[in-house]
Amino acid sequence: MAKELSESAVRLDLNTWNRRSLFELFNGYREPYHGVCLRVDCTGTFDYSKEHRISVFLSLLHRSLSAANKTENFKLRVVNGEVWRYETIHGGSAVGRPNGTIGFGHYAYYPRLMDFVREASVEMERVRKRSDLERYAGQNIIRYSVLPWFDFTSVSHARDFAVRDSAPKITFGKITEAAGRRTMPVSIHVHHALADGSHVAEFVQHFEQCLKMPESL
Repeated sequence: MAKELSESAVRLDLNTWNRRSLFELFNGYREPYHGVCLRVDCTGTFDYSKEHRISVFLSLLHRSLSAANKTENFKLRVVNGEVWRYETIHGGSAVGRPNGTIGFGHYAYYPRLMDFVREASVEMERVRKRSDLERYAGQNIIRYSVLPWFDFTSVSHARDFAVRDSAPKITFGKITEAAGRRTMPVSIHVHHALADGSHVAEFVQHFEQCLKMPESL
């Protein structure tokens, strides 16, 4: 990868953690992820991106990462059977290549939108020019996908159950316009040992606020 992603984290004491019982239950599941699909109003971020001639996708990804970094349970990961809270959560996504295949880009989070888009654009262009599949070994990312062709109502993901994973998975769909507003379907899948439906709702609330104010921190 072109840029190192910070991995500063602290380990939680499971003996005093209020989610210990839930963690012990769901961490043993073969499929511990649960997910929802919903629609968000992305008018503010879409218009800002077009006005400033920057990537709509990267702008949406940044707004989502800003929300995740405000949501405590979205910063937790299971590593070797222990729970760690990361200081910063970064992003990763599939990147389309000219030959019709995809690679994987990994983007360091910056609080300012323009800083993030600038650096992430460099990373996407770097990945487009390669032919291999680079994978980030750390856990402190959110795995993003975009399906701009579909106004979907549900999404499933490929998973290797032999590999333990706890990073959230977020997918953006086709942006549509009605009555002067632009909306987009979003799917959110999280590890149930780390986050419940209420934590997803907290993230969505932050995400919707960030989408309205793309220029804010």
